Amino acid sequence: MSDEIDWYGPDAATFGDRVAAAREQTGMTQAVLAKRLGVRLSTLRGWEEDLSEPRANRLSMLAGLLNVSMMWLINGEGEGVDAPEDGAAARRGDLEDVLVDVRALRTDLLKKAEAVGKLEKRIRRLMSEPADV
Repeated sequence: MSDEIDWYGPDAATFGDRVAAAREQTGMTQAVLAKRLGVRLSTLRGWEEDLSEPRANRLSMLAGLLNVSMMWLINGEGEGVDAPEDGAAARRGDLEDVLVDVRALRTDLLKKAEAVGKLEKRIRRLMSEPADV
């Protein structure tokens, strides 16, 4: 039994993950692929974000344009793209670290926005009070 990860297998990747990986390997942007498929950019994004899936005719075109099998797109079995190199796992760890930092920053920004709101409320209250002459 191998310790190697099946990066694009059904347990590790979704349909959208496989579409994005195959598209990136071809060097196409989402806009270019959408145009070649004759679909809206939002439609392709929906597929890559697993919000929807293409119909059979588009799936066949998609597989052909990406040079992968339809079965690989559907379930990760068959002719597809190669797994990321070892450096990708290290980059993933780096990305996870960045994501933690982004979440912490977002939390801090939300707290600061709340503080700004309280100060604005205080200013409005002070401005509405009669001035001592």
